[in-house]
Amino acid sequence: MKALALLAISVLFMMSCSKKEMAMKSSADTATTATYTESTQDIVNPERGFFQFSEIYASNYIPLSQSVLAGYRSSQSVPGGTYSVSCSLVFVEYVLDSFVTSPISADFLTKFDADCATARAAGVKLIPRFIYTSTTHAGTCPDQTTCPPYGDATKAVILNHISQLAPHLKANEDVIACMQLGFIGIWGENYYTDYFGDASDNGQGKLYDQNWQDRIDVLKALLIAVPADRMIQVRIPQLKERYVYGIQANVNSPAMTDAEAFTETDKARIGFHNDCFLSSSNDEGTYFDYGNSSTPEADATTALRNYESYDTKYVAVGGETCSDAYTPQNECEPTGIAKSEFATFHYSFLNAVYNVDLNNNWVAGGCMDSIKLQLGYRLVLRKAEVPTSASATGSISVNLTIANVGYASPYNPRPVQLILRNQTSGKVFVLPFTTDIRKWYTGTINLQQTLTMPAGITSGNYDVLLNMPDNAATLNTNPNFSIQLANNNTWESTTGYNKLQGTLTVK
Repeated sequence: MKALALLAISVLFMMSCSKKEMAMKSSADTATTATYTESTQDIVNPERGFFQFSEIYASNYIPLSQSVLAGYRSSQSVPGGTYSVSCSLVFVEYVLDSFVTSPISADFLTKFDADCATARAAGVKLIPRFIYTSTTHAGTCPDQTTCPPYGDATKAVILNHISQLAPHLKANEDVIACMQLGFIGIWGENYYTDYFGDASDNGQGKLYDQNWQDRIDVLKALLIAVPADRMIQVRIPQLKERYVYGIQANVNSPAMTDAEAFTETDKARIGFHNDCFLSSSNDEGTYFDYGNSSTPEADATTALRNYESYDTKYVAVGGETCSDAYTPQNECEPTGIAKSEFATFHYSFLNAVYNVDLNNNWVAGGCMDSIKLQLGYRLVLRKAEVPTSASATGSISVNLTIANVGYASPYNPRPVQLILRNQTSGKVFVLPFTTDIRKWYTGTINLQQTLTMPAGITSGNYDVLLNMPDNAATLNTNPNFSIQLANNNTWESTTGYNKLQGTLTVK
């Protein structure tokens, strides 16, 4: 009787368990769970971090050097700085000073292609900006140190140049992290300009409808010229608002939503570069309403900062510091707000060599090391649940817990793959995860999926690894362009794989 009672209880218990609960118990019996230690290393991961700067003049073209670019991947001291950086990004300012009134020469375009090939071989990516002048001259104008004529080109010339550049940008998109709008005004910053409306005290003091339309036309042309999975950064958020919502759009226009993000629409492809990060209350006019034909210029710091804080979650964001005068706000916490500002606006990269006075303050204040680590994404594997055995014709359930402790998510597409590598033959099998790494926002990512075993896999013992390679066929086997987890003892520098420290026996 006692045995029958126990049997009945056992049957009732089994009947009360759902199929889901039973499956989970069965899976756990054949799975191994590994935990990992977080690294404190400043990892040279692609498309993020501090960047190096290069300026190339068409009138005296000095090509990029492969040895110099490759050297940037190792720790380099910054001239005038009290810090060193390791970089995977190089910002290149191409000054089209020989072509202000004429087409770009074939020789220049050939040399640009060669620069991209150099970057590819060196293991870095470029952030190109094409401009016409990077010099100012003083005079009797109201701004005194920056007087017209400024030296940029007409809209017709710019549009023709963009059409010339288009096939070269498409051919080299693999090593272009993102583009910056450039072209208009000194430094390509869209402010001091001879042909697109001078909003400074030297000119009309605001922008008219035609000025906005001309800028929108240039941005539209560049969005068409650059491949759809690459973003274009603009200097001020109001330009994106008026591109997306029209010239009459107000500064309280809605930011992008998660559903709109990374859809390759124009709205999803326009990011931001702030070249005066924490330099004044509105970052020297970054957060300012420049008006239009029917409205005056006005301060819009609160509204535009609010807009950009939401929109930047989904786009490429970078820039540079330009002044050390805005103290104590530009210093480390708790005196200043440097780290929280990077987080609020989801910064992926920053100029390593300008402005060193402000950057040096972060060294003195004790936050430079954490800024280095957190610019862009930083992926820490917390836990991995992987089966210890599987049928060659079946499937496996994998559960990874990853923390993104960086300021932003990756902004370009790339695959996420589970790699099975035969421990005897070395043959590799790829099991793709269904996920968009660009939506691995700051916080915890739970990657729990059932993956079908690949065709052709044979019995044997397999290493289990995680691979996040570049999306381009030209780069996806190059470890310099693969993402390294911020963990100890997981990275394989020769393959670009991250070891999950498990063995899967295939039967």
